[in-house]
Amino acid sequence: MSREKIIVLDFGSQYAHLIAKRFRMLGYYSEIAQPQADLSTFEGAKGVVFSGGPASIYDANAPKFNSEILSLNIPILGLCYGHYVVQQGYNGKVEKAAVGEFGFAKLNFNKNVKSPLFEGIEDNQQVWMSHQDGVTKLGDGFEVVGATKDCPFAATQNLAKKRFSLQFHCEVKDTPCGNRIFENFAKICGMNQNWDQDTVLATILENIKINAGDKNVLLFLSGGVDSTITFALLNKALGQERVLGLHIDNGFMRKNESASVADLYHKFGFNNFIVEDASKSFLSAIASLTDPQKKRMAVGENFITVRNEVVAKQNLDESQWLLAQGTLYPDIIESGGTANSHTIKTHHNRVQGIQDLIAKGLIIEPIRDLYKDEVRAIGKKLGLSDELVMRHPFPGPGLSINVLCTEGKQSEKDLSELELAKAEIAAMNFGLDKLSAADVLPVRSVGVQGDFRTYRFPAVLSFEETESGFYALPCPYWEEIEKISSNVCNAAKYINRTILRLYQKPGAQLQLQEGYCTKDRLDQLREADNIVLTELKKAGWYNKIFQHLTMILPYASAGNRCSFVLRPVCSEDVMTARFAQLPKELLETIVKQIAALPFVDAIYFDATNKPPATFGWE
Repeated sequence: MSREKIIVLDFGSQYAHLIAKRFRMLGYYSEIAQPQADLSTFEGAKGVVFSGGPASIYDANAPKFNSEILSLNIPILGLCYGHYVVQQGYNGKVEKAAVGEFGFAKLNFNKNVKSPLFEGIEDNQQVWMSHQDGVTKLGDGFEVVGATKDCPFAATQNLAKKRFSLQFHCEVKDTPCGNRIFENFAKICGMNQNWDQDTVLATILENIKINAGDKNVLLFLSGGVDSTITFALLNKALGQERVLGLHIDNGFMRKNESASVADLYHKFGFNNFIVEDASKSFLSAIASLTDPQKKRMAVGENFITVRNEVVAKQNLDESQWLLAQGTLYPDIIESGGTANSHTIKTHHNRVQGIQDLIAKGLIIEPIRDLYKDEVRAIGKKLGLSDELVMRHPFPGPGLSINVLCTEGKQSEKDLSELELAKAEIAAMNFGLDKLSAADVLPVRSVGVQGDFRTYRFPAVLSFEETESGFYALPCPYWEEIEKISSNVCNAAKYINRTILRLYQKPGAQLQLQEGYCTKDRLDQLREADNIVLTELKKAGWYNKIFQHLTMILPYASAGNRCSFVLRPVCSEDVMTARFAQLPKELLETIVKQIAALPFVDAIYFDATNKPPATFGWE
């Protein structure tokens, strides 16, 4: 059945599918297409949105674009990279911007111009920026609708041709007026609402039946939201007799996690799952690995090894079984899974062994086109309890990707860039009362800036020491901290996070230590992580944030000691996030309990949004 739609052209942005999701959530059916698509692709389309992307439009490796799309007699909206495509398509000019923007900016309207795209939207709007290039000359027939401090052409339009282009990302929650912009665009397109959750659920269930055919399905169950809801969908579509859940205790679970997961499943009536203890196998697979990508790949490949062992042990006929995964679209995007996207990190469910099975048609991924909040909504429609649906995300590799590993020494490049990072921090004026020191930790973490992966150092800020080893908390300075964090990461070339020192053991001389993902370090992490989650639940904050990650760093006074980073984040779409501004009393309670553990030398708080930082450090 044909359906009116808005088509999103994917230029490789992390946010391309988020644009389509936003329209769907507003009730307008949308699909993804490639920018080189033939004009026949747009049959039935009421409008087109050009996404952002990681390339520079003037580079040789810029995504191919069918310029005939600009001749379509339907409205077009360009976002970020799409903004450049629209402007250049009408003889505008794009160059490297004098100042890049990452994070929040204020959009101010041109009082002499009215735009239907901004109908009902007030001046001085918060918008989310992530760009290093900029329009330096407007396209023919375009006028400026709005600007930010560092971007004179932040919003433009050509009403005669119904062409609109924005430098900012209105598809993310951090642009509060974004949904209204999309609603206005749908109105300009003459689009009728034709999409809802019932339709989504019915479509998923029907696709499961089609993709499974007459085969049974084996699903890896991490116990997280995605795999749990995938399990429920498979059971509803195929029946429990055709579905087998496999919960693998890979040794990377949180404290008592596997027992808790099994208990929750039994309570809901899931009896078609088994638990396999493969912790020794997984610990062996990543022994002595320090590179985050290699760790992820080793974990992912070992899932296939264990899967094969379980299939043999259960005497399953492999020809009659598909493998299911709770893959979300962000997993695919960050793994470089679209035509123009760059790899941010390799997800365990996109390693070569999985790719080979996908190529053979042996993988089924029912929720691969959805985002976390959509998946949770589907879980509630299926009747799953909040205990299952609202749990913090817990990926297949579990705590292994929260254990930073190192051989205990730095390369010449590391040492050189660390000094450059320190020089960048030393040259900054923070303007904060009670700030006693600003430095850089000698460990790298992954980030995402302008759709590219970065692997840089964290800046660490220290306020005054309040008692032995404990440092003042930033409250009520959270807003100032957020601004400083954004400014640091925008201005620095070798830094992609800003963290706060909350505790350091008196007299401890901290330095990089040799450290790997071993059971001992995982046990240390489990204890600290359990303290945080327990206190978040007691204080009623567990459901107020999207996820909390505790990272263990090999930065300590000795090899058997460690430092921790607390990373609570608030997000609705996973693609962007803000660090959670926890109450002072709650943070103090958590820090004092962790500091009392006999192996802790320091505790930090990650005060960085996404972008420029990812949720985790690997």
